Amino acid sequence: MEGIIHNFRRARAHQHTRHIIISFQNVDSREKAKKYVGKKVTFTTETGKEISGEIRSAHGNNGCIRALFERALPGQSLGQKVKVL
Repeated sequence: MEGIIHNFRRARAHQHTRHIIISFQNVDSREKAKKYVGKKVTFTTETGKEISGEIRSAHGNNGCIRALFERALPGQSLGQKVKVL
């Protein structure tokens, strides 16, 4: 399954580049998003490197999820696809 990176998790004055907010096309409620908690997710860079992470929790009531990656993602990753394993 594929998702799209929406944004970094952020506060008013800073952002956490390891914490990512992801949305899925078929998922439209918090209950459906909770089914993916604990699954692995990977992002592939343009050079072919894979950065992996884990889905930690649902984000909001419209089906977005929060994922924690092993290292920070670049700013170019916004709007790109990630794979859920």
